[in-house]
Amino acid sequence: GLSLLSLTNNSFTGTLPTDLGKMSSSVFLDLSYNLFTGTLPTELGQLTQLLDLYVKGNNFNGTLPTQLGQITNLLSLYLQENKFTGTLPPQLGMLMSLEEFNAANNAFTGTIPMDLSGLINLTSFTFYDNDLTGSVNDIFCTDARQWHTLQSDCSSIDGQAEIECDCCDVCCNANGTDCQLLRLNSTVDSK
Repeated sequence: GLSLLSLTNNSFTGTLPTDLGKMSSSVFLDLSYNLFTGTLPTELGQLTQLLDLYVKGNNFNGTLPTQLGQITNLLSLYLQENKFTGTLPPQLGMLMSLEEFNAANNAFTGTIPMDLSGLINLTSFTFYDNDLTGSVNDIFCTDARQWHTLQSDCSSIDGQAEIECDCCDVCCNANGTDCQLLRLNSTVDSK
């Protein structure tokens, strides 16, 4: 079967077909920077061999399917620059291999699920420019954690910070701009 599918930087439109779930031997799926709309199909959860899922830079909306938690080999999940809403599903805490997770520039609400604290391989998590609130200190700021990038709306430059994060290396203001580098050991691309 098809193991790599990259459709990045085209002008594809419409919604994703549920048949994507039939590409069961796929390890890499990159749909970035197109004009896709609609929700991510729940059938993506059937891609259990998938290592990298990139859907950044589209017009996807709605909530994330909880079935994404079934892709337990997933190393990278890039959801940034879409219009996703709702909360981050606790099922994402089942992605035990996950190393990189970018959910920035969306409209996610609620708090970061405590379930994500078990993602011991996660070294890069970027989630600024959302409507997320609360503290992630108990989830991510433990002594054992080594972060390459931990970036959120934790700056109080223009009012109260949306996210409390004592170990973030980059803090942005509430609308995801005016990001400040707090730790020198990180690399960051800010707006």
